[in-house]
Amino acid sequence: MNQAAVTERRRDDRGWVGYVALVGAVWLGWQITSQAVIDRLPPSIALRIAPTSAVVLSRAAELEYAAKRPRNAAPLARDALAHAPFDVRALRVTGLTEAAAGRVDQADQIVTLAGNWSLRDDPSHVWLMQQRLLRGDYHSAFAHADTLARRREDVQPQLFRLFATAASQDRRSLPHLASLLAGAPPWKATFLQSLYDDPGGLGLAAQLAILLQASRSPMSTEEVSQLNRHLIAKGLFPAMRQVRVALGRPPADQLLVNGGFSPQSQPEPYEWALISAPGVFSQIAEDPVRNDSALRVEDAGYTGQPTVQQVLELPAGPYVFSGQVLAETGPVADRLVWTIVCYESSLVIARPVVAGPLRPDAWRTMNARFTVPTTGCSAQVIRLTPQLPDRHQTVAAWYDRFTITAP
Repeated sequence: MNQAAVTERRRDDRGWVGYVALVGAVWLGWQITSQAVIDRLPPSIALRIAPTSAVVLSRAAELEYAAKRPRNAAPLARDALAHAPFDVRALRVTGLTEAAAGRVDQADQIVTLAGNWSLRDDPSHVWLMQQRLLRGDYHSAFAHADTLARRREDVQPQLFRLFATAASQDRRSLPHLASLLAGAPPWKATFLQSLYDDPGGLGLAAQLAILLQASRSPMSTEEVSQLNRHLIAKGLFPAMRQVRVALGRPPADQLLVNGGFSPQSQPEPYEWALISAPGVFSQIAEDPVRNDSALRVEDAGYTGQPTVQQVLELPAGPYVFSGQVLAETGPVADRLVWTIVCYESSLVIARPVVAGPLRPDAWRTMNARFTVPTTGCSAQVIRLTPQLPDRHQTVAAWYDRFTITAP
């Protein structure tokens, strides 16, 4: 594609973004303005009662503009300013009537002043957001959108769609959106959830996570975990790995994360997930023999569901698993079973076994040699699954020093 064609394509994209932004902003403006003028006296009656009141004049000007009569609104707004030069509503309507008359530059200056005077004048910020979007000034446009989103939960869905549309159509907007999120606005979690609820939003969420990593406010461990959970639920393993490599959370060269069961610090599912279930209790604590951080699992025999697990990304080939177990009570080896399975197919590729009899006062080694197949196993899960007993009996054990190595 030649340079002229590329330039024309970009111009078309910006035009389309501008059109979508315009439609969305106009809708927002109508919603905000219509709510502001509901249940007001008709302007003609109000003006008869108080013809020199700045409040009445500015309200009448706003009503006239909302009724799409900017020529009537302009003199009313200017009269209001003559009586109250700092009336934000009158100043904003004056600017909007300038825009309606084709004097957009003058309008921009006037409405900007109104927006600077009041962060609560929603119509000013809607109009300014629209104008900045139309000329590709994403930094300023998103700042005005932020002002709206902080105050108006009811218009957040429309603002979030504008963010997503701009980001998907013009990559130049992405750093500005990431910069806005780095400020930890109160609507950040809601916006991220809106991306997860949108079939096309996961890619944008992944890009934002990567951009935020280099910012003053990277995504929290829980935020990255939430993104990973949505990616893996869609089977998007390559995208999840791309995020992991870019963020270094956890480092991509770690075959198994936190094998020493120290306090959890990495995002799930690469970190240990301790899953609640009836009759099962899992925690990371100090073991009674070495007084070192380890995993303790207690099972009363009511469930056969996995209670501890971690997702792995082992390339195809041979590996060696090694770990240690300390039996606290009950038939641990029969009841608490570790396996490594392929995520896609649930094919069991390893079942570590204990070397020698288990004792409550000594750690024992458990190990397994296994091979990751070349197909159908792009991700794996190491998990602990309690086995259902013939009769209920509580068992408890400690686990520590897990490693996976490539021989």
